[in-house]
Amino acid sequence: MTRTRVAVIGVGHLGRHHARLLAAMPEVELVAVVDTRPGRADEIAAQHDTTALTDAAGLVGRVDAVTIATPTVSHVAVALPFVEAGAAVLVEKPIAISLDEADRLVEAAAARGTVLAVGHTERFNPAVVAGLPLVSAPRFIEIHRLGTFPDRSLDIDVIFDLMIHDLDVLLTVVGGDVVSVEAVGVNVLTRRVDIANARLRFACGCIANVTASRISRDRVRKARFFQRDSYVSIDYAAQEVEAYRIIAPSAPAGRPSEVSGGEELDGGQHDGRPLILGGAVAVASDEPLRRELSDFIEAVRTGREPGVTGRDGRAALALATRVAELL
Repeated sequence: MTRTRVAVIGVGHLGRHHARLLAAMPEVELVAVVDTRPGRADEIAAQHDTTALTDAAGLVGRVDAVTIATPTVSHVAVALPFVEAGAAVLVEKPIAISLDEADRLVEAAAARGTVLAVGHTERFNPAVVAGLPLVSAPRFIEIHRLGTFPDRSLDIDVIFDLMIHDLDVLLTVVGGDVVSVEAVGVNVLTRRVDIANARLRFACGCIANVTASRISRDRVRKARFFQRDSYVSIDYAAQEVEAYRIIAPSAPAGRPSEVSGGEELDGGQHDGRPLILGGAVAVASDEPLRRELSDFIEAVRTGREPGVTGRDGRAALALATRVAELL
């Protein structure tokens, strides 16, 4: 089959990995990489035997798709010419600098009928893919995303840099309306908010407590989901999942395989107490970004919706904006 012609616009910290992974896909022709910094595009292009450009304008009409990993403020300005020319676009999160700009991009893609994907990579994390099907009716969710001080993304608050990943996951797994939000944030090392906590109450009654920091000593990326009769823990970084289920004394325990490995935690000595079954869930380790880009290319080639649509990206931005407005 004809290969899909793709360009990567912005080959900094994240975009260089876009180029690496796309160049390795047999169904993709990496037409060019683009970066405004002198020498950067040349460096990445040389690694993948492609063309280096400092301006994306010349690619409009010459590619089937682009991925955009430029600073957030430029997302829509870079993406719109490609959308209007009928090319598919994957733009890194957050989708745009504001909801008005996000709406412009989403509406333009809908009007033109082009694929618009947003880079919420955690949706493609194998641990998330394995763990979320075990979450059906959470009552309380605790998420920590802590990182060391970065040398990038300092133009936006930690809410839009890190927390937005988890807000997107929450909207995916809980759904429904967020009826109330409480939040606090502190700018420590920059003029932007560097650490923030948000407490969200959903219409279904679920409460989520979310913390994001880019000034921590250790890297932590974990989510815990508490349900009436079960508990699911997802470690994004280690790509590990644990799940446990409580079986009432009067209820049949069922087959162990139905409950994440079925380990009986109390050795079978129940004495009328609930039985706890569970343990590690099998996770097929993989690079989330590779999965995300593969999903995007498949969407481009088949015409189906990508795993994370422009509407999804807009919804995550709306909730992140709501949190940020309270700080």
